[in-house]
Amino acid sequence: MTGVDEAAIAARAAGGDADSFGVLIEAHAPMARRVAFTILQDHEDADDAAQEGFLSAWQAIGRYDQRRAFRPWLLQIVVNAARDLRRRRRVRTTEQLDHVSAPSRDDPAREAGALDLGDRLRSALATLPERQRLAVVLFDAEGYPQADIAKMLGIPEGTVKSDVFHGRRALRKVLESVKEEWDE
Repeated sequence: MTGVDEAAIAARAAGGDADSFGVLIEAHAPMARRVAFTILQDHEDADDAAQEGFLSAWQAIGRYDQRRAFRPWLLQIVVNAARDLRRRRRVRTTEQLDHVSAPSRDDPAREAGALDLGDRLRSALATLPERQRLAVVLFDAEGYPQADIAKMLGIPEGTVKSDVFHGRRALRKVLESVKEEWDE
């Protein structure tokens, strides 16, 4: 929402104007879903978490500090909703799938190159610890400054910098194997 006074729109929403809140959500929904997906690695769960986050934000809009940017405030709520949903889903998932084995090096799909680079990148991101994955996606893919990411995640800015560094390094290692496969 460039050139729009989000604080004024949020103030109208805090006064009970649901349409104003809808304007804010419409502007930030794609980002909220991407952030939730980064945590949950499932599109339906990400949509659910984003919706839960929007509902929580609507209920808390009166506590929004209008001196601060709206998007980091909203995304922090969505991050919390995604983490809560993941925790609830883990509790429900109690059955082990012992009969499912990890793909072998001789996997025909791998040999055939069935996974494109996007799939490889998503798989590589999934190997990162959650906080590193969030930091890398928010910084590199979404372009947020480290200070905003720190506010969203509730961690020091130096920790964000470290998470981005270590996350990138881990991704480089995983993706080097892709480069080697293509060079063969």
